[in-house]
Amino acid sequence: MKWLLVGALLALLLVYPSLLAVAVGIAAAVLSKPVLVAFGLGLAVRGGLPRLRRWTR
Repeated sequence: MKWLLVGALLALLLVYPSLLAVAVGIAAAVLSKPVLVAFGLGLAVRGGLPRLRRWTR
């Protein structure tokens, strides 16, 4: 499924080259906000950590 989405994205970039500039602009806008970067990294890391039930008692 992941490769299908990557292929679709690459096909869109091949058909519409101006989308690359739009995607780079959006990525630059998001990465310029430290709070959004920290939130995204926190979500990514939290998904890989095991649940610690002993802290909730």
